[in-house]
Amino acid sequence: MIEHRPFHSLGTIKNERLDARLHFRVGGTGRAEHTPLGPLYVWNDDEFAPHSGFGLHVHRSVEIVTWVRSGAITHEDDAGNRARLVAGSVQAMSAGAAIHHAERNEEHVPARVFQIWLRPRTPGGTPRWATRVCSHECREGRFVTLASGDPQDVREGALPINADARVRIATLREGMTIKHALPMPGSAYLVADHGRLGVGSIQLAPRDGVAVRDEAKLDLIARDDTDVVIVELLG
Repeated sequence: MIEHRPFHSLGTIKNERLDARLHFRVGGTGRAEHTPLGPLYVWNDDEFAPHSGFGLHVHRSVEIVTWVRSGAITHEDDAGNRARLVAGSVQAMSAGAAIHHAERNEEHVPARVFQIWLRPRTPGGTPRWATRVCSHECREGRFVTLASGDPQDVREGALPINADARVRIATLREGMTIKHALPMPGSAYLVADHGRLGVGSIQLAPRDGVAVRDEAKLDLIARDDTDVVIVELLG
C-alpha cells in the first residue's frame, strides 16, 4: 500500500524564525491520519529564516537525522561538538540519556532542511553526534545511505544511528527510472524534494511524501530533476 501525503495537506508551523511542514502529526498539529510509521514519527520540512533558529535545548531518547537541502545550519552541543553544515551535509545525533544542543541559521539567506526523528532501539545511553557530506556526484542516479542502524551500512560509510531504519538519498534526472527494492517488512517513507516524481501509479509534486507499507519494491520515474530522500524500516 502506498499512501500519498501531498505537501498542501501537511500540518504547518509558521512564525518569524521557522516555516515548517509536518509529514507526520506532531502533538495537535497535522492530520490525525498522518500517523507514525514504525520508529519513524517526525519528518519535518523546515525553512529557517536568516539569523534565527533554536538556542540550547534538550533531547532524550531520540535519533535525529538532519539533511541540509540549501543554505547552512550551525550545530553546537554540550559534548563540545560544533559544526557548520552546508547544503549536501547530513547530521546524525543520538540523544541518548540527554543531550543539549543548539541549531541556528547564522547565514544571510534561508536554510532548508529535512529533519527526521526515529525512536531508538533502546532508550538512554551515551549521546553521539556525527556528520558527513554527500555530493550530487556521489548520489547521481543511485541511492546512497546517509545514516543507518545496520552495521554493514556503517562499515560502508553511513553515519550510525540506534534505530531499525536507514536514511538514503538519490539524485534523479528527468526521465530516469529506478526499480528500488525495499528491505522487509517493506515499509518506508519517501519525499521528492524539488521535482515531480512517479511512485508506481502515484504522481508526486515537489515536496510531497508517500508512506509505504507491505511493498517489496518501488518503481520510481523522475518527471523532473529531483532529489529523493527515503527512510526504509529494517525488520
